[in-house]
This record gives sequence, C-alpha cells and structure tokens, in this order.
Amino acid sequence: MSSGFDIEDTIVAISTPPGIGAIGMIRLSGPNAIVVVNRVFSKDILNAKGYSLHFGQILLGEVVLDEVLVSLFRGPKSFTRQDVVEVSFHGSPYILQEGLQLFLKHGARLANAGEFTQRAYLNGAFDLAQAEAVADLIASTSKAAHQLAMGQMRGQVSHELRDLRMQLLDFTSLIELELDFGEEDVEFADRGQFLDLIEAMRVRLRGLIRSFHFGNAVKSGVPTVIMGRPNAGKSTLLNQLLQDDRAIVSEVAGTTRDVIEDRLVLDGIEFRLMDTAGIRVTEDLIEKEGVARSEALAEKASLVLYVFDPEEMDLADAQRYVEGLDLPPGAVVLFLGNKVDLLVEQERRGGLHRDVIWISARDGLGMDVLCDKMVSAVRGLIDRPDEEVIISNVRHVEALRQTLLALDEVAEGIAAGLPSDLMTIDIRMALHYLGGITGEISTDEVLGNIFGKFCIGK
Repeated sequence: MSSGFDIEDTIVAISTPPGIGAIGMIRLSGPNAIVVVNRVFSKDILNAKGYSLHFGQILLGEVVLDEVLVSLFRGPKSFTRQDVVEVSFHGSPYILQEGLQLFLKHGARLANAGEFTQRAYLNGAFDLAQAEAVADLIASTSKAAHQLAMGQMRGQVSHELRDLRMQLLDFTSLIELELDFGEEDVEFADRGQFLDLIEAMRVRLRGLIRSFHFGNAVKSGVPTVIMGRPNAGKSTLLNQLLQDDRAIVSEVAGTTRDVIEDRLVLDGIEFRLMDTAGIRVTEDLIEKEGVARSEALAEKASLVLYVFDPEEMDLADAQRYVEGLDLPPGAVVLFLGNKVDLLVEQERRGGLHRDVIWISARDGLGMDVLCDKMVSAVRGLIDRPDEEVIISNVRHVEALRQTLLALDEVAEGIAAGLPSDLMTIDIRMALHYLGGITGEISTDEVLGNIFGKFCIGK
C-alpha cells in the first residue's frame, strides 16, 4: 500500500501508561528492531525464533540497567507485520526513560502517536475502520463499549461496507462499459435492476446512519440529563448516584448555573450524567443562559431524569413541560418524585403515582429502583443482535450520509433517463465515500488526523 509515510525505519516508544507500576514496556518495530535490542541485551537474539521469550539484562556499558523479559515477534507474523520487540522492564519511570534513550542511541527513532497501528494498517494487517477500532478498544470504559469496539475491530463494519461497495462496483463496471460503446447505443446495465439495487442500498445506508445514535451512546456513554425546577434535588441526586460530593448542594435556589458532568457505570453500561441548571422563569442573565443550556442538552439526550418535588408540582405539570421539549427519537424520560422521606405515611400508602420513581436523593431511598430503571430504559439501546452492524464513529457516519446523498442523485438520474456518463459522476462519488471509510481511498492528511489521536506506543 503506497503512502507518504516512512515505514522502513525502526521506531520505539514506551507502551505502558506514565507513572510507577510493576511492569513497564518499551516496544520497537522495524527492520532493525531486533538488532537495536541485541546491541544492549546480555544474550544474543539475532537468530532467535519469532514468538519467543528471553530473560536477561539491559546493559548501560558494563552497568546493568535492569533485568528484563524480551518478547520477540518476526514479521510478517506480528502486529505491525514488521519485526517487533517488546521489552518488559520493572515499571520505574527512571528505568523506562533510560531504556528509551538507550534504544534511541542505538538507531531507533521515537514513534509518533499511533504509529505502530498506522504501520499495521499500511502493511495490510487490517483496514482503516479496524485500525480506528483499536483506539476505541483502548478507550472503552464499559462492557458495552468494549463489545462494540471488538466487533468493529473484527471487521463487522468493514464487511458490511465492502459488500455495499462491491455491489455498486459491479453495476458501475457495466455502465462504464457502455461508455466504451457510446456510439452503438448499447445498454449493458438494466436500469430497472440498477434502480432496485440503489433503493436496497439506500435502505441499508439509512439503517447504518440511524444506528449511530445507538453506537455513539455506547462509545461515549449514554447522554443522561438531570433536570427539573430549582431546589428539586438534582445536584443531591447526582452526588447520591456517584457516591461523591461532585455538585454543590444548597437550599438557595439556582445554585447550579453551569452543567456539571460525570460518568457512572451500571451493569456494564456507561451513563454520561449531566446535572443542569434549575428550570424556571428568571431575569438573571446568567441563570437564564443556564436554563437554555439545560434544555439544549435535554434535546440531545438519550435519557432524561426529570426530578420534581411533589410539594411544589405534580406529575402532570412535569409531563407538560417535557412534552414541550424537542427530544430526539427514542429518548426515554424517567420522572423522579424526590423527597419522599418528607411525605406523610398516608400519602406514601395511597397517593404515590405509579408512573413516578419515588426517591429520596438525600437519604438514598429508591436508588436501587432508579438504577434498575435507568439500565432497563436503555437496555434496548445497548443490547443489539450480534450480527447487527452498529456505526459509532463520526467520520464513518458523515461518509455514509454523503454516500446516501450521492445515491439519491443516482436514483433521480435513472428516473430522469440521464445518460451513462452523467450518472457515473455520482456513482463514483458514492464509491469514493464508501472506500474512504475502510481506507481503499485515503490521503496522508486523513491518515495523519486519524492516527494522531492514538496514544504514543500504540
């Protein structure tokens, strides 16, 4: 695969997170990876087999820097398809920095962010969509996000897109052939069949685009907005859910003016909790801006927790307010009646509405029920059939939208009886956008942007 990137030198980087740990790893990849390590290792590994482990010492001249375990992988049977050596040191920042400088001194170059994965992609180990999934896998913080990244890394998205692209390419080849016989007025591609194919592809593309709402929620955390009137107990609820004093709690109404965000994992699902300003009519400009932000966030949320004090408003009032918001399709609203501990016993027995989750954010009453309801509310969002392809990458969904627009133009062209040479323009655009996702069509600028977001050492 040709590119403007140099993949013929030997790169090195620390592959474990910064700080003190039991083990710290330095990884090398390139034609001289084994040679560089061999120059400072106490044993000769130049002719060692791939997939082999070697215990010994890394030497600073006559001084032992550390006792290490060297893992050796010979290309192409390695992550990057090149010779790869991973040296496991004791996890001292000093030792790792000394080891890194030693390898640099003996001929390696410091790797750029994501350069190991970039080399794997450029050497054909996997396609661009799968490469991006590596970063998602590393960043995953929940079971659901992990499963989504693993599916993409194993090629679920790539296989679906290649199938779409090949179907389109087969028909395109016939239309291109018509151009070679333009003077003979022949038609190799049946327009009716082609229109049926385009419509079937548009249906699949719309489904993939819709799946981004689910995939993004899984990858980034289910956007969950806590809202309600001032002093309803929103900040107290956030603190109770997190088991931490994350938000300031005060009896003064309007304490929360900006959005406070944190994350909570329940039953393998990550929720991105956002505590928002209290909803009320106000002349305070700062508070008014806070209210506007609260409503804007709710209109992008997958889950809304509307908190109300039953002494101040009833369920019907809360429902009327929420109905006035422009919530996204599929968004779930849970109505939480707070301060249930202050209601008299008679009200508790007979006056509690079944459509309300009754809680005490201060004392923790009803929290187990609330957490169960939160999980069940989004379970359909998270639990998808294993074979269903889910899009979670912004770059991918934008390319799919552009593909759909191009195919819309193709369908209109077929209906209008446009000649082959005009239709091929939009068909080629559709092929271009689909190919860009998996990397069949890519530029150095795109690759630099993608791999630049990886951590150093990966």
